[in-house]
Amino acid sequence: MPSSGTSTSTPLLHSHVTDAVKAPSFIRLSENVVLARFETLKIYAALGAVRALLKAGTIRPGDTLVDSSSGIYAIALAMVCHRYGLRCHIVASTTVTPTIRAQLEILGATVDQMPPARDLRLDQHRRVERVQELLRANPGMHWMRQYHDPVHYRGYREMAELVREALPDTPLTVVTSVGTGSSSAGLIQPLREDDPSTRLVGIQPFGSVSFGSEGFQDPEAIIAGIGSAIPFDNVRHELFDRVHWMSFRHAMAGTVALMRAHAVFAGLSTGAAYLAARWEAQRHPERMHLLVGPDTGHRYVEQVFARHREATDPATLEPVEIASLDELTPPWSTMAWARRGYPTRHSATSGMVVGARRSGRPAGRG
Repeated sequence: MPSSGTSTSTPLLHSHVTDAVKAPSFIRLSENVVLARFETLKIYAALGAVRALLKAGTIRPGDTLVDSSSGIYAIALAMVCHRYGLRCHIVASTTVTPTIRAQLEILGATVDQMPPARDLRLDQHRRVERVQELLRANPGMHWMRQYHDPVHYRGYREMAELVREALPDTPLTVVTSVGTGSSSAGLIQPLREDDPSTRLVGIQPFGSVSFGSEGFQDPEAIIAGIGSAIPFDNVRHELFDRVHWMSFRHAMAGTVALMRAHAVFAGLSTGAAYLAARWEAQRHPERMHLLVGPDTGHRYVEQVFARHREATDPATLEPVEIASLDELTPPWSTMAWARRGYPTRHSATSGMVVGARRSGRPAGRG
């Protein structure tokens, strides 16, 4: 007899909203593509990092945590600070919407938002400079360094356990945006402890330094959570099996197609990953493809969803397969990365105290 769609199990009662929103919903999109849909994926990063820092005594209730964010990490960190009695200061990207800013302020976070910039590279550099100014003026602040501190990997082990439960005993490919590198490294490493053959496919926008496309510019690029204008130490290049580089227009096509075909209202990075996952799944029908959808589509309403009539049919889109970065070609290229490393770059944290709080407290306190 078909299910009525109701459940007789006792619902979970959560003590804080962070527990309620952190777990994904797993949605089957096709025979070998499953979406892990999140309200905000970075709850795992913020929870894992803050819990580890509290346990180590690096931070304590009442301390101020500061970081730079384009949106979803800011909300996650503010929620976790709310949970653990910590203060929060966000240096916000110019792309942070009034809706996100209002939530941050209600949660008690203070916000520095960058002025409009001609491109996201300038925006990102301004945010780093502002964080450094704050640390010089307020040495008791703790810089969370979501882009550089591997403590942000910690929380994703719990997500890996959920993935194993949802998709047991199947060859798995994880398709996700590269972004800060925390979720990809934090998820794939525990999955490979069980199955070293688990593949990792990363998505990048043109213009990102993380996988060598900084020589390109995409005038419409607003894919704030996929790439980077500065080197991120948390990006572990040697973990990736394949990389896809994608333009804004292609990511928009994937985002609109995901909603049309599956009624899933998700962010632009999810749409880009959906386009790549469809392509991967056609070529590897023997593998299950886990598409990571880190957030909802609310901050892309005007730039993407209101323009849905402009979206290209993804069935007409194909990447150019390249053998080296010299062949990189917009609007969509893909390359077998084969778990290679990447030349060491000058870190955005050079000249700063790395891996410790900037504080006058004794070493035992941080």
